[in-house]
Amino acid sequence: MTLQETLQGAQLLGLERLDAQMLMLHTQQHRVHDRAWLALHANDLMDHTALQSFNQLVQRRVAGEPLAYIIGHKEFYGLTLRVDARVLVPRPDTETLVDWALQVLNTHTHAHVLDLGTGSGAIALAIKSVRPDWRLHAIDYSNDALTLAQANASAHQLTIEFSQGSWLENCTECFDAIVSNPPYIAEHDPHLAALQHEPIQALTSGCDGLDDIRYIIQQAPAHLKNGGWLQLEHGYNQAPAVRQLLQQAGFEQVQSRCDLAGIERCSGGCWLQAPQHSN
Repeated sequence: MTLQETLQGAQLLGLERLDAQMLMLHTQQHRVHDRAWLALHANDLMDHTALQSFNQLVQRRVAGEPLAYIIGHKEFYGLTLRVDARVLVPRPDTETLVDWALQVLNTHTHAHVLDLGTGSGAIALAIKSVRPDWRLHAIDYSNDALTLAQANASAHQLTIEFSQGSWLENCTECFDAIVSNPPYIAEHDPHLAALQHEPIQALTSGCDGLDDIRYIIQQAPAHLKNGGWLQLEHGYNQAPAVRQLLQQAGFEQVQSRCDLAGIERCSGGCWLQAPQHSN
C-alpha cells in the first residue's frame, strides 16, 4: 500500500484527515506538521514495519487517546512541550490566560508570577519565554507532573522554580500575579467520557466544577502583592459565577477575557488591599 492509500484507510476508520497525516509523519520520523513531505511522497510504498506501527497508532487514536499523548508532544505558545498521561494536554484556549497575564504586568521589569497547578509547565514556560526578566514559580500537587514540567523547562533552557503542594497550602511568598488553569468540570459532566485518557484529578472539581476555584480565590489574597492579579481559566459557562466569587472576596477590576471562539474563558481581578505576607 502507498502512503496515500494507507491514509485513506485510516480515515475510513473514522480518523480525521489531519490526525491521520500527523500520525503518518510521526511513523515516518518526520516533523508532524510537514504535510508538504506527505504530498511529495504520497505514492511511496509503506514497508511492513511502518505500516504495522501506523495501524497501532491509528487504533489508539480511534479509541480516544489524545493525539499529543501518542506523538509525545504538543505545541503551546510557540513551544514544543513533552506531554503524556501524567498531565493534561495543553489547549489553545489557555493561551488566552497567558496573553492576559503578560498584558496586566507589561510594565513590570521583575514581576514575580505563580502558576498554580502547572501540569506540563505550559503556562509558566510560555510566560517565561516572553519575559525572561520575570521570576516564575510553578506549583503542582503531582510529583509526576512536576517531573515532566521540569523536563520541559530544561529542554527550553528556561528557569522556573518548581515546588510540590496543594494549591497555596505550603506557599509563603507573595506575587504580582497568580495564574491558574485549575480543574473546573463538574464531577458528573457527560463531557468527561471524551476525556477518559487524561488525569481525572486535573479535570473535575465538585458537583458544580467550582470547588478548586473557590479555594484558590479564598486563599489568593494572602499571597498577592498590593495591586497583584489573580487570573483563572474556567469552563465555557462559568464566567458569571467566577466573577461573583471574585467580587465577594473583595477583588477589584473583576473582568473576563474571551478565547478565539468568543467564549469567556478566563476571569480575574486585582487585589488592592495590603497582603498578609511579604517576600
